Amino acid sequence: MKTISLDQAVDQIGMGRFQRKLLILCGMGWAADAMEVLLIAFAIPAIAEEWGLSATQKGLLGTAIFLGMLAGAWVWGRLSDLIGRKTGFISTVAIDSVFGLLSAFSPNFIVLMILRGLTGFGVGGTLPVDYSIFAEYLPTEKRGRYLVLLESFWAVGTIIAAGLAWLIVPNFGWRWLLAISALPGVIIFFFRRHVPESPRYLMVKGRTAEAKEVLDQVAAENGVTMPEFELAPIRTDASNKVSQLWNPQLRRTTLLLWVIWFCISLGYYGVFSWLPSYFRSSGMTLLPVYQNTFILALAQLPGYFSAAYLVEKWGRKKTLAFYLVASGFFTYLFAAATSIQVLVAMGIWMSFFALGAWGALYAYTPEAYPTNIRGTGMGAASGMTRIAGAIAPTLGAVLIGANLAFPLTIFAIAYVVAGVSALFLNRETRQVPLTDVLEVAA
Repeated sequence: MKTISLDQAVDQIGMGRFQRKLLILCGMGWAADAMEVLLIAFAIPAIAEEWGLSATQKGLLGTAIFLGMLAGAWVWGRLSDLIGRKTGFISTVAIDSVFGLLSAFSPNFIVLMILRGLTGFGVGGTLPVDYSIFAEYLPTEKRGRYLVLLESFWAVGTIIAAGLAWLIVPNFGWRWLLAISALPGVIIFFFRRHVPESPRYLMVKGRTAEAKEVLDQVAAENGVTMPEFELAPIRTDASNKVSQLWNPQLRRTTLLLWVIWFCISLGYYGVFSWLPSYFRSSGMTLLPVYQNTFILALAQLPGYFSAAYLVEKWGRKKTLAFYLVASGFFTYLFAAATSIQVLVAMGIWMSFFALGAWGALYAYTPEAYPTNIRGTGMGAASGMTRIAGAIAPTLGAVLIGANLAFPLTIFAIAYVVAGVSALFLNRETRQVPLTDVLEVAA
């Protein structure tokens, strides 16, 4: 009987019905998360009007979910390496949906802020868990493209959130917006229970027979007939220590990824958490604010699709660096716009490149770490995102009162810093198997 590596088995099974189904399940969860994160930006003007909130309180409301996401990213990323991907894959979407729904019934500002934080605890966990399990089922040749396509569901969620805000808030109020936005996650929860554990995780834990059973199941669902084979054991450090993120092979990667995740988040959430307020400051009435926010959300989709193409043609690093620097350039032009028409036009390009950059980053990060600490690495990196995401709304609230262009320039600089950092990443992961120097076939 032939002995092959796990990477060879996954590549032979290829991209089929199972992976496409998993893409939909991960993607719909990711879209639901985007709705939970961004809808508060659309709801804040109405909430502030109802409760008479100050600029600081509005900033804290935007920050609450990111504090929960910070805890969620660290806790669930770590747990996915310790007890498996599947538990978090099911639990995180349930947590963010339940508490997201309860948010609609908040009697006051304090309760709403607490519930948004608990919602964030679930949302924060979906990033390291979903990307780890999805990456580990993908063949090498198409892994980067499909990881970016998974991230494109964030734009779908943004578009839906903007569309719902446009339709619901002016007519029914913000509570209906929060309630309806939580429902997709509740539905997705029931479908996720049927996804098997990652075979790569099982292999690292020494559960080779179970891993082979899962691979046989995936091959059958894809309509692929695999010859009789045995899996070569994976030699890796099974200790799962967080300190492994800082070993000599990974130290530079971890540091630069933390900088990139922090800066891209500062730029993105600094702009998009306050986007309706920026439009209002430019003189738009409430309805055009939602209309133009919806248009900018639509611009995110071609940004993702172009990045999905380029990560396999240019590579992850070049695509990531280019899109980040372009994001900073158009954010600065957005800040310098002197008319509503130019403001919207620059905002479209800003949105295009910013979300393409996110896609490239999501493709690169899970590929940069071995299986035994992939969830931990993803969770730690996304934790930097949550720290920046918590800072950005409050920073925007403080700076926006002085001069609209000033905070936007700060956020543009953050994008450029992230882009320069991407150039110094020490590995290009295009067409590289997930098995690397810290995880090799025995």
